[in-house]
Amino acid sequence: MGDFLTISGMKRADLVRLLQATRRNLPVADGTEPSRTSLQGRVIANLFFEDSTRTRCSFETAVHRLGGQVFNLTPSGSSMSKGESLVDTARNIECMGVTAIVVRCSVSGGARMVADGVKCPVINAGDGRHEHPTQALLDVSTLMEEFGSVEGRTVSIIGDITNSRVARSVTHALSLLGASVRLVGPPTLVSKAFEQIAEGPGAVRVMTNLDEALDGSDAVMMLRVQFERAAGGAIASDYRNMFGLTPERIARLAPHAVVLHPGPMNRGIEIDDRVADDPMRSRILRQVTHGVAARMAVLEEVVGTLEPVGR
Repeated sequence: MGDFLTISGMKRADLVRLLQATRRNLPVADGTEPSRTSLQGRVIANLFFEDSTRTRCSFETAVHRLGGQVFNLTPSGSSMSKGESLVDTARNIECMGVTAIVVRCSVSGGARMVADGVKCPVINAGDGRHEHPTQALLDVSTLMEEFGSVEGRTVSIIGDITNSRVARSVTHALSLLGASVRLVGPPTLVSKAFEQIAEGPGAVRVMTNLDEALDGSDAVMMLRVQFERAAGGAIASDYRNMFGLTPERIARLAPHAVVLHPGPMNRGIEIDDRVADDPMRSRILRQVTHGVAARMAVLEEVVGTLEPVGR
């Protein structure tokens, strides 16, 4: 596969293969089974130029679980603070003999810029408002663990859709696998244009009424309002009342329905404590474990050590 930059345009067979690998990796990701050696002797560079907890730490853990070495570079600890460009930084890191580069940046398309500027594989760990493809893998993997398949399921993604690279990547993946996606939020944070991004048999529908969207949903993914991207000015003071997931609202869900959140959570805004910590509904912490497993699969894919399906 080479670089791993986007879910959009991916073949269904490639997506399924990575999801199957993610599932196989779960016992290693959670420490139940011993680590592997597929990255032994290899060094992975994490270039994280946006704040991150789950993504950065899970990539780091994934490398260790595969027997490799990893180092992290942030703006404050790099020459980017002196004006060096993202691509020049990546080129210098590549010359140190790294096997692959994982990049997270605030520029939409930044991961592609890096990939075009270096020869080693590049993994997109989130670029601006564009995509977050490994997050889509872990989210879909979490749902498949719950339901076996997402085909024919209805997933509602709620909140700041416009600024969410997660929403874009997950919508591409779910529609490709035959799920129906409801994108829900205030008109200032979701556009009807999103209904055109489906690339598979699953339909995408934009809605502005949360209570209506919850009816018939098999899973609900809550998104935070991205205040760092100036989204705060696009919401009303009653945002929680209109789009917050409360205990009263999850009572509307079918008994089998589950709740996801890519994090970080703004408790008391898009999701209440009792919902986030609900042992029957919440799969938020399980998503974190799937994150390590999914990033293991992607790392093995881009460096050419991913085992064929069935082995």
